[in-house]
Amino acid sequence: MEHEESPRRPVSISVPSRKDPLLRQLTESVGGPLGRHAAPGRVRPAIFTVERVLILMTTAAALLAVLVKVPCRTDGWARPEQFYRACYSDWTEAFRFQGIGSGLSPFAEGSAFDGPLLVGVVAGLTALLVPTSADGIVQTQSVVQYFDVNAVVIAAAWLGTVVATMRLASRRPWDAAIVAVAPIAVLTATSSWVLLSVLLSILAVRAFARHHYAVAGILLGFGAGFSVHVVLVLAAVVLLAARTGRFRGALVTAGALAAVWIITVLPFGPSQALALPWEYDPPHLGISSSVWGAYNLLADRLGLPPMPPGAVGVAGSVGFVVLAALIVLLVLRAPRRPRLPQVIFLLIGALVLIIPDYGPELSLWLLPFLALSYVDWRILLVWQVAEVLHWWAHWMFAAREASAGAVANNIDPLYVALAVLARLLVTGYLMYRVAQHILEPEYDPVRTLGIDDPAGGPFDGASDRIHHARVGLRASAQDPPIPAPKDPQ
Repeated sequence: MEHEESPRRPVSISVPSRKDPLLRQLTESVGGPLGRHAAPGRVRPAIFTVERVLILMTTAAALLAVLVKVPCRTDGWARPEQFYRACYSDWTEAFRFQGIGSGLSPFAEGSAFDGPLLVGVVAGLTALLVPTSADGIVQTQSVVQYFDVNAVVIAAAWLGTVVATMRLASRRPWDAAIVAVAPIAVLTATSSWVLLSVLLSILAVRAFARHHYAVAGILLGFGAGFSVHVVLVLAAVVLLAARTGRFRGALVTAGALAAVWIITVLPFGPSQALALPWEYDPPHLGISSSVWGAYNLLADRLGLPPMPPGAVGVAGSVGFVVLAALIVLLVLRAPRRPRLPQVIFLLIGALVLIIPDYGPELSLWLLPFLALSYVDWRILLVWQVAEVLHWWAHWMFAAREASAGAVANNIDPLYVALAVLARLLVTGYLMYRVAQHILEPEYDPVRTLGIDDPAGGPFDGASDRIHHARVGLRASAQDPPIPAPKDPQ
């Protein structure tokens, strides 16, 4: 009797060195792209599986991220040197100046720590692993040890983010390499606790994709304790539930998230349990790399009236509402239901574009969802160049504004504004390309492989409750609907 084929049979995976023109050229020095007769995914790869290679890449990047901070680990985190040497970290600022290094809990009376709830929890727990001083004099060695402990925590979060992204990518596992080796991740991973919120957001999507809706909501609830942007994952789920009519997963996820939030509100209060990303600025540098900050820099140079903080807050809120409304319209009116990572990327991207108090590390929010939404290594390289230039300009300007740095070392505000605008333009272009793939799904890099939405959970392979004519540049209103096959894995 013929053996019945397993529903989880091996399938071929997409190989970037075959598909991407830039990677085809770069692989020439190591033997060229994989041959057309090879069948990756169907043949056992022995020791070096895709996952193990990605773990090695992430480990190397995490070590490099620590090496970036070596000048400060050697000579101390002093101003303005920590800015000029590009080794500033929220961890050491909180340990030295917000009471943590003196043995004071982030939630104790008299503590100067003003970060989000779970950031305070992590900051306090990691402080238990290093010696603190009760006399208010923080020892240099303790600062270095505190940095190292948090670096280990962040490296673990980075590894978890990469593995979760790879497992959500289905037949495109190598796309997770973007998260593993992105230069902006190397430069900013050890500057803050941002990667912890990134990990919780992608783990929540992973749980949702496996139909563990309550677990997804719990993870999102804890993620909101780091940064409220994580709630945008739930917003994307609700939008796709409206598109497909499958509301059960969205309702259970929302209920679990609300339960976690209520439990954290009771002992700590709403101001800490729901953390707005622009409310946390540990060093109080008084600078921002947002579009509003760029405007104020240019206004000062051109003699125009600057925007006061109240006006910036209102403009940021209105700007996000407008962008979110356009994204909602796109999701509901697209010719075919978008994939969940695409919607999440657009929503978080909208926040990144208009957030009033933006710092270079917040681009990490985008990484896993960009990897699952759009992969063109040439465009991604341009994006990373823009992010790195912006990162450099941000800290050079911080040295000037917060530390009275030497005039010879300072950067002209005009170049800071140009770096911010370059970042905004490239990020906006990435959002445009993802939106283009939503309008023209036949060019979506995932759906061209014959699968639908590997990260979509109940939406994977679901039929649309809302049907619309195509609005893409190469389509007409008479185009037949595109079938939605489920992920074969």
